[in-house]
Amino acid sequence: MKSTLKKPSPYGATKFSTIDEYHASFPKNTRDILQKFRQTIKQIVPQATETISYNIPTFKLDKNLVHYAAFKEHIGFYPSTSPMEIFKEELKAYKTLKGAIQFPIDQPLPIALIKKIVKFRLDEEKKKTKPKKSAVKDHQ
Repeated sequence: MKSTLKKPSPYGATKFSTIDEYHASFPKNTRDILQKFRQTIKQIVPQATETISYNIPTFKLDKNLVHYAAFKEHIGFYPSTSPMEIFKEELKAYKTLKGAIQFPIDQPLPIALIKKIVKFRLDEEKKKTKPKKSAVKDHQ
């Protein structure tokens, strides 16, 4: 018989309401990494809204763009599934799952790669929300 129990949250019963609150729940070295991750995303998408979704830091435009989270041995980055194929060669050095990348916490963040992935997601979302050209022609 298959168990229906959910995997417990790594944060216990804590429910975060802001990214600052989320970051503050970690030791200083992890907070510093999380802040660097946050700043990197903000450089590419300064217009994105910062929020907590799935109890982790999330950047949104109209919809969720990217998420990240801290764990004991890695920082999880959740850019959706589409970048996984596009950047598969560059991601070979990291553990990946469907829509997730694990950056070891004891190694420097691959800032250039994170920026490329966030830019890709931004471009991808812009294409989805591009206004359709009017079918009505100008009469002059």
